[in-house]
Amino acid sequence: MPRTVWSGAISFGLVTVPIQVVSATEDHSIRFHQVHLEDMSRVRVRKVCEIEDREVAQSEIGKGYQWGKDTIIPVLDEELRELPLPTAKAIEIEAFVPLDSIDPIQIGDGYYLQPSGQVAAKPYKLLRQALERSSKVAVAKYAWSGRERLGLLRVRDNVIVLHSMRWPDEVRDPSSLAPEAVELTEDEIAGAEQLIARMTRDDLDGPEFVDRYNDAVAEVIKAKREGVEPPEAPEEAKPAGKVVDLMAALKESVAKARESRGEDATVHDLPKKKSTAKTTGKTAKKQPAKKVAKKTAAKKTTSARKSRSA
Repeated sequence: MPRTVWSGAISFGLVTVPIQVVSATEDHSIRFHQVHLEDMSRVRVRKVCEIEDREVAQSEIGKGYQWGKDTIIPVLDEELRELPLPTAKAIEIEAFVPLDSIDPIQIGDGYYLQPSGQVAAKPYKLLRQALERSSKVAVAKYAWSGRERLGLLRVRDNVIVLHSMRWPDEVRDPSSLAPEAVELTEDEIAGAEQLIARMTRDDLDGPEFVDRYNDAVAEVIKAKREGVEPPEAPEEAKPAGKVVDLMAALKESVAKARESRGEDATVHDLPKKKSTAKTTGKTAKKQPAKKVAKKTAAKKTTSARKSRSA
């Protein structure tokens, strides 16, 4: 289990739950050092005082807030630890809401909350079961890393999870990024829905959900360490260019989705694209002509029947 990153308590009304916070995720990315290309020695970043022009030790470094152009106000760590906030040492639950009422864009990193000692076991279990039975999540406030934060509490595998959240005013309005008005036919939408249905699955377990970039970088490092040529990059597929026939592209995508899941790639034809108002003049003239021809034929048939009856 990873090390504890924060200790405190969950405040749930008059109930207090002592907890320890541990990270729920881990990063497997391959990390590189900065090196001097001429001799491959490490490049270090040193902290230098801009007035004395010398490197300073960590014990000489503190926090300061710049006020105006020439004024720095020093702030001590002790002063930050003693802030007059109820969230300074506790995760204060403010409300309970349905999970689907929270925009996923607000949800950030996850942390497991572990009960701190036997005394915390009962109130911890009480909160956990209350969350499960209510089918809701808790929204809380807590102070961490020099700022007050918003958090979400939910249950995962009998453990309470804390997700950091963005404050509502930190989420940018995306309305200006939406595409301009375009026309879609119902058949095109139905084709896209068929593609979604073919690509739908029950979970994210599978070989396609693996960090292939990380594996490829590891292969390059291994090859260079062994003094052999790194693997050649696969030939890039030529870009298809501008998609003119959207229905054809959807149909091909459905076929590929079936094939990737081991199904027969043969698919039924998608609904044919309906004619839009922007048809050519020739097409517009042909349609009425067919209707007239049918009416004429109908009249001839009726006349013939009357002649036989006579």
